[in-house]
Formats: sequence, structure tokens, C-alpha cells
Amino acid sequence: MKAVMYGGGNIGRGFIGMLFSMSGYEVTFIDVAEPVIEGLNREKKYPVRIVSSEGHEDIEVTNVCAVNGNDQEAAAEAIAEADIMATAVGVNVLKYIVPNLAAGIRKRMQRQGGPLNIIICENLLDANKVLEGMIKEKLTEEEASWFEQNIGLVEASIGRMVPVQTEEMKAGNPLRVCVERYGFLPVDKAAFKGGIPEIQNMIPFEPFDFYIRRKLFVHNMGHAVCAYLGLYTHRDYISEAIEDPCIQNIVQNAMLESALALSRAYGVSVEPLIRHFQDLLMRFKNRALKDTCSRVGGDPKRKLSPTDRLTGASLLCLENGIYPVFISVGTAGAVYEYIRESGEEQSMEKARQVLGTIACLEESSPLWFYILPFYQRYMDGVSVREIMDFAEKMRKQEQKEVV
Repeated sequence: MKAVMYGGGNIGRGFIGMLFSMSGYEVTFIDVAEPVIEGLNREKKYPVRIVSSEGHEDIEVTNVCAVNGNDQEAAAEAIAEADIMATAVGVNVLKYIVPNLAAGIRKRMQRQGGPLNIIICENLLDANKVLEGMIKEKLTEEEASWFEQNIGLVEASIGRMVPVQTEEMKAGNPLRVCVERYGFLPVDKAAFKGGIPEIQNMIPFEPFDFYIRRKLFVHNMGHAVCAYLGLYTHRDYISEAIEDPCIQNIVQNAMLESALALSRAYGVSVEPLIRHFQDLLMRFKNRALKDTCSRVGGDPKRKLSPTDRLTGASLLCLENGIYPVFISVGTAGAVYEYIRESGEEQSMEKARQVLGTIACLEESSPLWFYILPFYQRYMDGVSVREIMDFAEKMRKQEQKEVV
């Protein structure tokens, strides 16, 4: 059995490629990083280290090789021969791998190959529709028809946290990846074409939309709120930030807001959602991961977009009668970080511009009322405790007005 893992980075090697190998597949990674390609082809294996605050466990991933994504013929050949495939390249890179995907699908069709399911491991709502549109632009009408019948674009919810790998984490082996123990892979059961392959820790769900939004609006959102408060208080690591009782209080309340909104939107019990984010709070405290606030808070522009973790979660809250007060603390932090990274002077005028052009919020949106007062407090340099106290006061006021 053959598997293709498009993306030999942290998630590719540290999670999905590992599951493929453990499930009995010969795994071919497609990447453009020469050291990774050369190392995988030389060693035919690589180490994964599962780390926690209590210690670590080493696992050897075997039966692997790699091809260079710049070699379209080699990449297409691997895709044409695969029994299962996954992508983990990052949202902004997806468009660059589409020509190789189309070439592999075309070659597969010409050989009258069977169905191929591609597990999409990207933090992107409706990733299957986005990728389908990009691939079909490269196909003829006949090829597109074959694609629709034979290629399953399967959304996945990536819960495993894998930080940027430092030299200390690599411990002398550039192929080593350090990860947390959590290793479940929920996927969209309805999207598979043909039979569903048996892959260790892969859990098919239907309908899957709920799980995508749970990951984005609870896990990713809470992670981002923690990161921006960590950056604001000059913490290097997520584990340091979440140990601050005030930051933990804000993150927990933000997750609760999303959990309540998801519960109402999908008609599910809120108790499992609460247990889920309580588990996440404990996982954020994993010091051995050394996950940085700068990594988790990176690309604030994308995180502020209307369908992403901050604005998207807030809009879902409003749609379901929940006040996204604590989520707005993180949104204001993202606005503050975006302006700082842009090298521009912090100002209320600039913040309003960001909310309008990046978050795509009308000035009549209640979110302006929630976000801008917190942004003002970031500008004023007040303590996190003062931000938390103001958030609690604002939420009580909102609840009082409704009553």
C-alpha cells in the first residue's frame, strides 16, 4: 500500500505521515526542502518524539521516502500510484501545489486508476471546496468529470499541536519532530470515494462541519487569544502565558463563548464542548512543546478574516445570541499585533480601518463596540488584570441590558 504526504513539515512528518506509516503504508513525502528530501531518502526513516512536562517517548517512523515538489513528473507519478494521500502545506501554499495535484490526477485517469482520497490537513473552512475549485481550473471538462467521480477531498480536523522545531528539539537529528501525545484525526466520513481506508487514530464523522468549526472556533481561537495576550505581556511561550491566572481566565471564557455558540448552532450538548476546552487548557500548559506565542499569533491578518478563528467565532456567537466579549479581547490583540507588525503607529483610526478592510465588519456591527474598547486598553498599556476586569464588567452589563 502506498501513501503520499504532500508536505514534509511538522504536521506532515509529526502526525499524518506517522499515522500512514503506522497503518502499514509505504509513505512518499512531497516537499521542496532539500535537506528533508535528502535525509528521508538516505535514512528511509525518521524519529518522532512525544513530549510532555513529565518527559518524552521516542518513536521511529519507517518505510518512508521523498520526492521534490519542483519535479512535477516525479510528484505526479507518486500521486498517480497512491492508495491514499494527504496535504499539510499551509493555507497560503495550497495554490502552489495545485499544478502537481492536477498532473497526478490526470496521469491517474489516463491509467484508469481507482478512486483516490486526499485528506486535507489545513486550517481553512470549506477547504475541500477551495481546493476543488483550484484543481478544476487546471483540468479539461472530461478530466473534471472523472475527478468528481473518483477523487475524494476529505476535510480533517488537526488537533495535535506541533511547534516550530528548535535545534534543541532536533537533538542532533534534523529529521526529528517533537509533538504532543494527542493524536486523533477526525475526518469527513461523507467525503470519501470508494471504501474508507483503515488508518490508525483516524475517526470518520458525519456531518463534519461541526468538527471543523469546533477546531477553528474553540482550539485555534483559544490558542490565538492566549498568544496575543502572551505577546502583549512579553511572554515567549504559550505555556508561560497560560500559567498567568488572568490570561487563563480570559482564554477559558473566550472558549466558553464559542462552545455555547456551537452548542446552539448545531443542537449539541455543551458539556462535551466544555470538557474539550478544559482538556485544551491543560495541553496549552505543556512546557516541553516550547510552542511560541509568536508562532501561534503569526499571520494576524488571516486570523482576523471574516471566516477565521477570531472574527468567525465572534460572528457565530452573535448569530446565536452569545456576547463575544472575551473573544474580542483576543481580536483586539490581533489588531494591535497586525498594526505593530505593519510598522505603523497604533491609533484608533488605524484599528477601525483594520476592522473594516481585513475583518470586513460594517461599522454598524456590534463587534466594533466589543473590540475597540479593548484595543484602547492595549494602546494604554494597562495590565491583563485590568483587561480581564473590564471584560467581566462588559459581559455583566450586556446580560443586565437583556434582562
